Amino acid sequence: MTRSPLHRLVFGTLRRLLYLWVRSETINQSAFTLKLDRSKPVFYVLQQASLSDLAVVDTECRKAGLPRPVLPVTVGSHEEPAAFFYLTEEAGWLGRRSKRGSSPTLQRLISALSQNAVDDAQIIPVSVFWGQSPDRETSAWKLLFADSWAVTGRLRRLVSILILGRKTRVQFSSPIHMRELIEQDKGHERTLRMAQRILRVHFRNQKTAVIGPDVSHRRNLVKGLVHAPLVRQAIADEAQRENITLEKAESQALRYGNEIASDYTYTAIRFLELVLSWFWNKIYDGIRVNHIEAVQDVAQGHEVIYVPCHRSHIDYLLLSYQLFRSGLTPPHIAAGINLNMPVIGGLLRRGGAFFMRRTFKGNPLYTAVFNEYLHTLFSKGFPVEYFVEGGRSRTGRMLQPKTGMLAITMRSFLRSNRLPIVFVPVYIGYERVLEGRTYLGELRGAAKKKESIFDIFKVIGALKQRFGQVWVNFGEPIKLAEFLDQQQPGWRDQDYGDQYRPEWLNQVTNNLGDHVAQRLNEAAAINPVNLVALAMLSTSKLALDNRGLERVLDMYLALLRKVPYSPHTTLPEGDGKALIDYVKRMDLLAEQKDALGNIFYLDEQNAVLMTYYRNNVLHIFALPALLASFFQSSSRMSREQIVLYTRALYPYLQAELFIRWNVDELDDVVDQWLNAFVEQGLLKLNEGVYTRPAPSSREFVLLTLLSRAIVQTLQRFYMATALLLKAGQNSITAEELENLCTVMAQRLSILHGLNAPEFFDKNLFRHFIKSMLSQGVLRQDEAGKLSHHPKLSELVEGAAKRVLPAEIRLSIQQVAMDRNEETPEPATPAQ
Repeated sequence: MTRSPLHRLVFGTLRRLLYLWVRSETINQSAFTLKLDRSKPVFYVLQQASLSDLAVVDTECRKAGLPRPVLPVTVGSHEEPAAFFYLTEEAGWLGRRSKRGSSPTLQRLISALSQNAVDDAQIIPVSVFWGQSPDRETSAWKLLFADSWAVTGRLRRLVSILILGRKTRVQFSSPIHMRELIEQDKGHERTLRMAQRILRVHFRNQKTAVIGPDVSHRRNLVKGLVHAPLVRQAIADEAQRENITLEKAESQALRYGNEIASDYTYTAIRFLELVLSWFWNKIYDGIRVNHIEAVQDVAQGHEVIYVPCHRSHIDYLLLSYQLFRSGLTPPHIAAGINLNMPVIGGLLRRGGAFFMRRTFKGNPLYTAVFNEYLHTLFSKGFPVEYFVEGGRSRTGRMLQPKTGMLAITMRSFLRSNRLPIVFVPVYIGYERVLEGRTYLGELRGAAKKKESIFDIFKVIGALKQRFGQVWVNFGEPIKLAEFLDQQQPGWRDQDYGDQYRPEWLNQVTNNLGDHVAQRLNEAAAINPVNLVALAMLSTSKLALDNRGLERVLDMYLALLRKVPYSPHTTLPEGDGKALIDYVKRMDLLAEQKDALGNIFYLDEQNAVLMTYYRNNVLHIFALPALLASFFQSSSRMSREQIVLYTRALYPYLQAELFIRWNVDELDDVVDQWLNAFVEQGLLKLNEGVYTRPAPSSREFVLLTLLSRAIVQTLQRFYMATALLLKAGQNSITAEELENLCTVMAQRLSILHGLNAPEFFDKNLFRHFIKSMLSQGVLRQDEAGKLSHHPKLSELVEGAAKRVLPAEIRLSIQQVAMDRNEETPEPATPAQ
């Protein structure tokens, strides 16, 4: 077609006619970053013969300044009439394709390289996708003709161009150097077949990464589950246990499969993007996406499991939408069975949701079917998404991981690790969460409401509110094989039996859950609302004057820029004044003006709600706040003292807040923060001793406000140890201690006016007690009674004097003593 001037003229005319209608773009602008050696021949390969695809590729090459595919290229002493070829022949009008052959151009190229007529040649695979831009799509009809895995004939392509031609995207891949294949010395025919196989696999991986794997019909997939060996065994066990026939047990397994399995269709994905993206784009001012490049790099050739934090029901939509826009496949999403509602459930199922019951306990057949379904998704390369926190965080903190799905993933990988698994943490940060009103009630002590996707639509009446922006930060991927190499060397050589439940599975899965949570926190998006909430809630009266708040915010920003929490953490733009103005416009700050200036304060409702946004970033400020707290009662400390007390308290902060640094890294990080404090004037260093500023100075006020970010956490730690020490050795169980801590925290919150609902969260006390047990500070006897290390009292009191006000310490000690003197008998109504 382009082998003569006449053909080139015809092609140029057709391309110009095509572009009277077609509009194209290069996905992620990768064409501009291709590393080509212009001194060596460059060829483009398209998966199938298509004049329209070739015209689009030629146009994008011209725009990017790349060699054009339709122009001749010299290969040694021979000149190829064009710099492109097709991997397969063009389909007919109805989609039928002739028998697969090999491109003459590829054959000649391999021959030239084999005869050393040319040093090397570069082949660039290129894919063209029609109708893959959801951000501007306005018609559900157009969604029917978007790209899929179905064989596309000329007629369908013609209709696609007419309907979707203005939304065409091109993806260039990195060059394949043919000399590397020739050097394997396999002979002409085997090298040709090898090159074709590499290109077929490459195109399949590329297409999978963009539009998703080739989805089998749902009915066939569910039937395949029932015939899997582990499910067959579970069916036989069910028949014997329930005294029913195998046919009846098999029918039950089929029902479970149909209840679980998604009915993933790309038409539904696009329809959901069309309808729902309007909804939240109407609410939010914009979405900022960071660090997605690592995901794009790892998507091909890996089974990708997205593990986002869970703040809102809209997380589902937001992540799928951004992946879709970035040229990646929207994942299959684990959803609670409560969302499988009429109409809504069907739409979610077609959008990739698969449904799971809240508990599998007592139902081994359901467990087997669900495990097999997930194994099928993993082994076929479908991207999957699930929330390691289980449910939405109502406090803004990272919740303790629920490791059920991680354990299923681990067992599937031990069963077959042909396709490597990579976990991709995704931090989703909101300046105002949609369900804020619902969370506000729960933060005030109301009973937790049952989750419902209709919670999203309840905000329609509050659309006059400003919801600000949303950040979607992708964290550092976790490759499961590498994680297992670190945790369990030799795992590949072990015999796991039929159930794939090694003894180490629970511990390694728990470690994986903590690691995922840490990686999620590493990717935190610090926004203006987070910082203002942290500053205002650190004041005793929830109020600051204008200049004072500016100084606090500027200090936070300066410290975070000096000691970045992680390469994946993002900071807001602007200075303290800009942050204040922004949060004011969101109606989260109240303002009072007088002759001396402006005072900002939090009203009762916002004071409670802002604890949620402060908790989003509490893990980032925990360590510097701990260091600042040492200087509230001590005017001077040596580095050795600081490190000693930090090492004593840090493991519990790390366990509760999923802080990223290991204990081995702690000394260096402490030095970084101390240097930053000295640079900001918050501390002074003289002959190895750090001293605080004068109590009347502005710097000491800033240091004090920073210390208060973590004071409530330290109070809870002190409560638990005070009650334990007063109870004595081997006289109280972990559950009893947990209950007493909760009651004491509720009392202290009233006595001292603490406006932090998570202060008396029983789960936080439970996790602290578990951390003390894991650290070896506590032990349990056969009856479950707790004993503690002999030096616990000395260490705790020494640390508490450094970090807690005397009033709080005495109050906790008094409540603990009063409790110890009380009779253990419960009160009766007569009393």
